[in-house]
Amino acid sequence: MSKRQESKYKINRRLGVNLWGRAKSPLNRREYGPGQHGQRRKKPTDYGTQLMAKQKLKGYYGNIGERQFRRLYDEAVRRRGDTGENLIELLERRLDAVVYRMKFVPTVFAARQFVNHGHVTVNGKRVNIASYQVKDGDTIEVRNKSKQMALVIEAVASGERDFATYHEVDGAALKGKYVRAPKLADVPYPVQMEPNLVVEFYSR
Repeated sequence: MSKRQESKYKINRRLGVNLWGRAKSPLNRREYGPGQHGQRRKKPTDYGTQLMAKQKLKGYYGNIGERQFRRLYDEAVRRRGDTGENLIELLERRLDAVVYRMKFVPTVFAARQFVNHGHVTVNGKRVNIASYQVKDGDTIEVRNKSKQMALVIEAVASGERDFATYHEVDGAALKGKYVRAPKLADVPYPVQMEPNLVVEFYSR
């Protein structure tokens, strides 16, 4: 598991976007990067634009490590169809992303920790690997002894995010079904994601 060494909101400020659409983001107050050079205007190159698109996508899913992200990209290339769409599908099939989408926890970082600590089952079996690839029709549920955690109760009560249309979720039972793989247009990103630029970045 890659460890996040910096504040998650620093990712927001470095990228210049409110990546998760959260009201608490400091970007809502300061729309410039961190540090003494944060307010300098920079003219992005093609490489810089592609790199930014990659960093946005990596950051959104909990700042996935480069090696793991590259593996997902290589798998997306191997599959038939549009590589960018395949990459989004693989990211959305990660168990931590599914737990976050189903609103069992408030953040994607909390989702990774929640899965790693064994609070989630897939088809009745405990899975503690955040990168586990969920399949169509799989049932994801919070374990009974974990349903009263403050983190879970807070997330379920929050109106900050909408449910994704490609899941069926029973919020009261803290249980959901992964119905189908999404297309880019289906995914409720608060900011514009550009997987085509990520493909260009790795294709250089």
